[in-house]
Amino acid sequence: MNFVFPNEINVTWTVMIVLYPYITGLVAGAFIVSSLYHVFAKEELRPVARFSLASAFVFLLFATMPLLIHLGQPQRAFNIMITPNFTSAMAGFGFIYTGYLVLVVLEIWFVMRSDFIARAKGTGLAALISRVVVLGNLNESKESQAADHKIARFLAGVGIPMACILHGYVGFLFGSLKANPWWNTPLMFVIFIFSAIVSGIAVLIFLYMIIHRLNGWKMDQPCIRAMGKYLWGFMIMAVSLELLELLSIAYKQTEEWEVLFELITTKLFVTYVILQFFVFSLIPFMMLGVTALFRLRDRLNNSLIWIASAMLLVQVLLMRWNVVIGGQLLSKSMRGFTSYLPGLWEKEGLVVGAVVFTLPFGILYVFHRIISLFPEAEKRVKPAIGGQ
Repeated sequence: MNFVFPNEINVTWTVMIVLYPYITGLVAGAFIVSSLYHVFAKEELRPVARFSLASAFVFLLFATMPLLIHLGQPQRAFNIMITPNFTSAMAGFGFIYTGYLVLVVLEIWFVMRSDFIARAKGTGLAALISRVVVLGNLNESKESQAADHKIARFLAGVGIPMACILHGYVGFLFGSLKANPWWNTPLMFVIFIFSAIVSGIAVLIFLYMIIHRLNGWKMDQPCIRAMGKYLWGFMIMAVSLELLELLSIAYKQTEEWEVLFELITTKLFVTYVILQFFVFSLIPFMMLGVTALFRLRDRLNNSLIWIASAMLLVQVLLMRWNVVIGGQLLSKSMRGFTSYLPGLWEKEGLVVGAVVFTLPFGILYVFHRIISLFPEAEKRVKPAIGGQ
């Protein structure tokens, strides 16, 4: 036992490849929340509708950065667009990503065109950027606003399956690898989709509460409670599917199960069993269940939902880690395991990963400085300030 081929001693897909599906998951999840308002008219989500759309956009801008950092010659990545190979799975992702990025940009343009026009009539750098965004056209009417709304709703409807395809495709890339029994399952892309929605809703709740607390804005309680219930429901689906997939493999008792069982109970016991399921799944499940089933005071309700959302962000990251890294710890000989410990200052180390992950939040702040992502919250505090 414990035989590992020489080319399998070093783990090839490291921190960047863990971060890649994690960020794309935030994109898909945030866009789904936006579409729940624009397409399905969930009015309780109105306070976070434009914030979720902007979040999907900024995370989408950085979704491919981990892949480019991982590549030895990142400039060659653009060859998939110049010389397309339709039999390549990664080339297919390039076209899906590009199409989805165009769709999100167009939806933002139609949803926020009125705001860009209003900002463009002012002065300064933000006004200049806004004039460029609206192509210098500052004319607006009720008819154009109605047309913008219809087009934005149509784009949001088209974007729902595209968001699922975008992140489901990441799961497909792993699930289609026959040589790896930890990855090779038809449920992989479904699990990735639901966990993506969980992480997207969780990051919106996490940021929404922090931003409102820092600015002294009053939080919209129906919105927070609704997002908490959606988060609880999608979290149940995601975790249940992953457990059912594991139960299915264990029940079939295939020849791979013996080595997978040892992988789970040794190499991944802490990150997979203890942390991902018992700590960062079970505790948020109980917290969100209490907030969904009982009418708590606002402060206690918000605290439980915020803590649960923060924990679920870690849970989804652990899921990505256990899938990407865990699958590579298993030798193709099925007779041994390797080990992996991420570096700190390496090209794909923890510091670079942290920088890549935090960059979208900085861009989101710049976006907010140009066009307010919480106009209703800001309007509520203006009269109070003027009356002092």
